[in-house]
Amino acid sequence: MPLRGSGTIKARRIGLSCSWFLSSPSSRSRLLIRPQFKMVLPHHTPYVTPHILHKNYAQAADFEQHSNLIGRDLDYFSQAGFDMDRIQIKRNAAPAQLYEDAIRNEGAIISSSGALINFSGKKTGRSPKDKRIVYEETSKDDIWWGSVNIKMDEHTFEINRERAIDYLNTRDNVYVFDGFAGWDPKYRIKVRVICARAYHALFMHNMLIRPTEEQLKDFGEPDFIIYNAGQFPANRFTKGMSSTTSVEINFKRMEMVILGTEYAGEMKKGVFSVMHYLQPVKFGQLSLHSSANVGKENNDVTLFFGLSGTGKTTLSADPNRLLIGDDEHVWSDTGVFNIEGGCYAKCINLSAEKEPDIYNAIKFGSILENVVYSPSSRQPDYDDISITENTRCAYPIEYIPNAQIPCIVDRQPSNIIMLTCDAFGVLPPVSRLTPEQASYHFLAGYTSKTPGTEDGVLEPIPTFSTCYSAPFIVLHPGRYAEMLAERMAKHNVNCWLINTGWTGGKFGSGKRCPLKYTRRIVDAVHSGELAKAEYENFGAFNLSIPTSLEGVPRELLNPSLAWKDKEAFNKELRKLAGMFQKAFALYQNDVEPKVREAGPQI
Repeated sequence: MPLRGSGTIKARRIGLSCSWFLSSPSSRSRLLIRPQFKMVLPHHTPYVTPHILHKNYAQAADFEQHSNLIGRDLDYFSQAGFDMDRIQIKRNAAPAQLYEDAIRNEGAIISSSGALINFSGKKTGRSPKDKRIVYEETSKDDIWWGSVNIKMDEHTFEINRERAIDYLNTRDNVYVFDGFAGWDPKYRIKVRVICARAYHALFMHNMLIRPTEEQLKDFGEPDFIIYNAGQFPANRFTKGMSSTTSVEINFKRMEMVILGTEYAGEMKKGVFSVMHYLQPVKFGQLSLHSSANVGKENNDVTLFFGLSGTGKTTLSADPNRLLIGDDEHVWSDTGVFNIEGGCYAKCINLSAEKEPDIYNAIKFGSILENVVYSPSSRQPDYDDISITENTRCAYPIEYIPNAQIPCIVDRQPSNIIMLTCDAFGVLPPVSRLTPEQASYHFLAGYTSKTPGTEDGVLEPIPTFSTCYSAPFIVLHPGRYAEMLAERMAKHNVNCWLINTGWTGGKFGSGKRCPLKYTRRIVDAVHSGELAKAEYENFGAFNLSIPTSLEGVPRELLNPSLAWKDKEAFNKELRKLAGMFQKAFALYQNDVEPKVREAGPQI
């Protein structure tokens, strides 16, 4: 009796059936006197096993939603080679559903701020050497063939496309996201992403423009399709393959195939490459690798040109201005519009103090990519680069409080800021460019690739990326440069060269220009203060640099004053000037003499 009494009391205390509580046969036999006893107090809610509720409610609703949405497109998927009897297609799934799948199937976790943390595997940056463009009759005469746009034959593309679809057919879930590229309805395209990872679907949900329910119902045939089978390698022995990674675009089929890399940025830049082709060729508009914002009071528009790591995202996120977009834009006949529906910000050394808008955008719905976190608190560590220096966050642009929604302005730009990250530490933090110098530096596109932005980049590498966009442009650089010069002349646009790189020495001995000074310079551009400043000539580069600017040290404005070792400074100056001349030789026969002469002279 004492045993039965003590067991009953303990069972009552935790609300369990007595027949289940004790495990030994002898104890269980004595407790079967009241086998159905269960203590539930009036204020308690009966316990329901979560997965049963989910299976009978949420999953059923999910299936019905996706089935209804995809109904009219089933023929397309069947004809494309998808096994519709086996796979479950989830089209435009809500972020919460993608969270669940990524956590359940991909090892993702939820950060302390609510963002999804996931990982891209071996590849933590783009693979430009594995990018291919299909050589076919509809586009071959427009493409700038060479080391950037490497030829692939149509048959190899078909093999890789089939390989991608075969892999997707082995997955239980295939994710589809239908969205738009381009905020101006006159110039936008419809994009369909087909992938096997919930993380990739959520990434493109953030990066493309999200359609309304009505737009989704009437979406129709997409203009461009991405088949992302990045978990599966390309066959190295297939003709034209240089590795197990392949990122390829076919402009005749308007399709992209990804094999051998799970880095989400390949999809984003694939869409950008397509827009770099379509906007000039089909629509007659200028596509640009730039961020853009607009003043709250004067409605003045500024374009920020620059490669990854130069500060486009950071500097365009200005509390005194509205953000149009952080990376990809079109300068149209009527104004400026963003290509994307979200931002893809670098997270290295991110802090609430330095970049509050970006920091606060990392919440539910955002994706933290390859970011290290505390296993106990799930707190991201933005200073930890043990996985990669190219840690990223993708979030919808409406997560930025100052975003201009819709991301379009019917107004021509007033200022262009060309951003560079000079690893040699010799370019001034700000220079005012003449129209000829603007054309020269746009074609030269000098910067330093910073660690992590591309696979294998471990320290800053000086590079000349024409139009500040070489990895993504499709046409000859001269076509973009000519369109830019025409628009700048027509609308009387000011142009500035701003160096966010090193000062007082080159990489390894100097330090990177403090962000607070760069922000002060940008503010002076917008206020008109720099346009009224006094200028002096800067050496071999023949640049006009301000002699003073309130809030910025004099020695910072003129790099020759910031270097203690003057001989070392002059050596690096001559070295960089020679690099400019060598790089620009590729374009010098295609430009006017006054543009050629606008570069450094040694």
